[in-house]
Amino acid sequence: MRKENDKGKKEALENFCFSGKLISEGTYGSGHINDTYLLVFEEPGQGTNKKILQHMNRQIFTRPVELMENIMNVTTYLRKRIIEKGGDPDRETLNLVPALDGKAYFIDSEGEYWRAYQFITGASCYDQVEKPEDFYQSAYSFGNFQRMLADYPADTLHETIPGFHDTKSRFAAFRRAVEADVCKRAESVKREIDFAFAHEDITGVLGEMLARKEMPLRVTHNDTKLNNIMIDDATGTGICVIDLDTVMPGLAVNDFGDSIRFGASTAAEDERDLDKVQCDMGLFETYTKGFIEGCGGSLTPKELEMLPMGAKVMTFECGIRFLADYLEGDIYFKIHREGQNLDRARTQFKLVEDMEKKWNTMHEIVRKYC
Repeated sequence: MRKENDKGKKEALENFCFSGKLISEGTYGSGHINDTYLLVFEEPGQGTNKKILQHMNRQIFTRPVELMENIMNVTTYLRKRIIEKGGDPDRETLNLVPALDGKAYFIDSEGEYWRAYQFITGASCYDQVEKPEDFYQSAYSFGNFQRMLADYPADTLHETIPGFHDTKSRFAAFRRAVEADVCKRAESVKREIDFAFAHEDITGVLGEMLARKEMPLRVTHNDTKLNNIMIDDATGTGICVIDLDTVMPGLAVNDFGDSIRFGASTAAEDERDLDKVQCDMGLFETYTKGFIEGCGGSLTPKELEMLPMGAKVMTFECGIRFLADYLEGDIYFKIHREGQNLDRARTQFKLVEDMEKKWNTMHEIVRKYC
């Protein structure tokens, strides 16, 4: 977490359309990128209301204005769709609090960007799957996100992180890291490098299908973790997709695949004992069922067919990114111990191997819910 910007926070508090008297404030959530605060205001005769205030991390998100345009446009569209369907737009999508000048963000005197959201009451986020139903609710919610935005013109969104899931470009960067070998680590990880090069053929599969218009460009979330879903405290159902910083044009199969990569693994992302690492077919089926049901028929037959490939490619892509970072001296992904990025790469490659062994089963599960 970056050093707290007290001066900027004070300016932000004075420059958003908040109502009532501020009675408490404190850090909030488990995110590691933006600084997030929960604000509680008291309004005479009306009780309290809560808001979320965020200091945006411009080291990660270098195009904050474009990012906020994406969020504003997508949430406005979602709010309209939710109202049309008789839902609750205050709880089923994020709602930005405007700055006093009407913009979706505020820039403080030091050039830092801030934004504010209405707080969603009666719902919680979970960092880990506590029961299969949580994973299903996550899947259904991300699928419903696809369904609600199926008609949104994805090509009008900004690509705020260029080439984010361009696996072919990611592989080219990996190749450069191997060739440069700046830390002289390549010889000690020859087996992992050989595995990566043996799978180069899958890196262009999805991008080439998009180029040939065999799969449509979609509005994608690009960070489909369980803790980016708000789950209703009373009903246990997923109600809102949050953390829209990486919403961009992309492929639905990538959003599906990234969830499987992380959520259907039987071990931690940096597990050293690879015998513990598998792609759990029970969890794969739970997520597949929820995602397809959430999509509500909005995916094309080809997208459905390629869901397993999305899981394999996203897992492989993450593996080569971890391995490249290890070769370059651990300069991108934060590590807490020596060799952690290498262990992360090995778990991803083990998952790819396990998916290949279970390839027919994965396709059978997808067909079951189509």
